[in-house]
Amino acid sequence: MKKRVAIIGAGPAGLFAAQTLAEAGLCVSVFDQRPSPARKLLMAGLGGLNLTHSEDLETFLGRYRPAHAQLLQSVQDFPPAALQEWSASLGEPTFAGSSGKVFPKSFKTSPLLRTWLKLLGSLRVTLHFGTRWQGFNKTGSLLLQHGTDAVKAHQFDAVLLALGGGSWAKLGSDGTWVPVLQDLRVDVKELRPANCGFEVSFSEHFKERYKGTPLKKIGVSHEGQRVIGDAMLDASGIEGGVIYAICADVRDAITEKGGTQIELDLKPDVSVEKLTSKLERPRGKQSMSNFLRKATGLPAAAIALLREAGPLPKEAGELAAYIKALPLKLTAPRSIDRAISSAGGVSFDAIDQHYMLTSVPGVFVAGEMLDWEAPTGGYLLQGVFATGRSAALGIAAYLQD
Repeated sequence: MKKRVAIIGAGPAGLFAAQTLAEAGLCVSVFDQRPSPARKLLMAGLGGLNLTHSEDLETFLGRYRPAHAQLLQSVQDFPPAALQEWSASLGEPTFAGSSGKVFPKSFKTSPLLRTWLKLLGSLRVTLHFGTRWQGFNKTGSLLLQHGTDAVKAHQFDAVLLALGGGSWAKLGSDGTWVPVLQDLRVDVKELRPANCGFEVSFSEHFKERYKGTPLKKIGVSHEGQRVIGDAMLDASGIEGGVIYAICADVRDAITEKGGTQIELDLKPDVSVEKLTSKLERPRGKQSMSNFLRKATGLPAAAIALLREAGPLPKEAGELAAYIKALPLKLTAPRSIDRAISSAGGVSFDAIDQHYMLTSVPGVFVAGEMLDWEAPTGGYLLQGVFATGRSAALGIAAYLQD
């Protein structure tokens, strides 16, 4: 008889592991507490499904933290080119945008997911929805509860846990697995928000006037790190891709110090000298806001941000420097449920080279459950697919012994 594998979690890590195992000839059942699969993946694709990134692999690998050798090896074994080939095999060839981000041709998740589910069906992978994992019984059997039915024990030859992290609980990643694994003496690092926005003490007038306003192509610096991209102002702070890129360092600095400061370069393509020259022009009867707008091209929200930080310098050179390095104090990260992803999870010290829990033989872990994080831009999904594949290969090797 074929060996039977249970996968808990129908996100990309679980589904890709299911495909890998089924193609290896194993009997695979996937269980998920939500009524349909890949809900977080579908949400991620609303603005365009960013599968991976086209930058060179060495730079790509440098985006992960902690930079655990096992995670990096999994990505090397299943690099961005391989993920793109997989997408193309499902009828979705990819393309790289101007930022280097890689998307399927449809720019959506649903066409890719539909074809993928058909493939899994042809491989005889069974999907069970509305079913919650409740741990293991004393004999090691899997405890599953469908809806409000009684909890039942099920025996499998191996189990893969791919339950996600702790962000977007309504989509299934609720982190309720943490105490279950801790009771089994698995080392689980605290789940924390990643790729999230941060709280800023804006004035009430600023909040009301500029919430939901984008800041296009700004530079952000924090403790020697500098990135350029877009941000978004909201009623209580700032978020967006340029903030997510430095999220981990900012979050950790806030945890350590109770707060931290970033510097905004509101005109990253213009030098201080050129800005100074523009600001030395006669102002005449113009208001300062109009003068700044006409002289520098700054949008209203950026000018308001300058005023939020305090009185504007009167000397042109000082004002130009202010525009290029505007201090902004961040007081706290957003809650984990408002974050795109989470940091923390099962320590790599708690698994073997095949992604099996050393304290629970036959049980493997993949995806965001593991203790790693990466910025948005395709790195998250690449890591999820890569660890799902590695864990599946680990299961196949385990069941052959």
